[in-house]
Amino acid sequence: MDKIWNDTINESFEQLLLTYSERLTGKDDEQTIHMLKIWATYSHIHKTMPQLTRHWNEQHPEAKAAIRAIFEQVKSLHETAHKTNPTDEDD
Repeated sequence: MDKIWNDTINESFEQLLLTYSERLTGKDDEQTIHMLKIWATYSHIHKTMPQLTRHWNEQHPEAKAAIRAIFEQVKSLHETAHKTNPTDEDD
């Protein structure tokens, strides 16, 4: 990965995450960005390998509850941000 991923690309990608976080939730702090990384990664895994997440959820019920709480928080932040500034969402 060293050959294709460098500091410039990393900086650019972090900026993309920051902008995504701001537009989705209205917040761009480190904690929200971290939460969105978990949310997006879990969502992708669940969509591409649902049996894996089902098995993981059975093995880790506490973590499943934490993931559910993150999903609810992202939804709530998104709804609040959308009510405050509804035109920014599709930029």
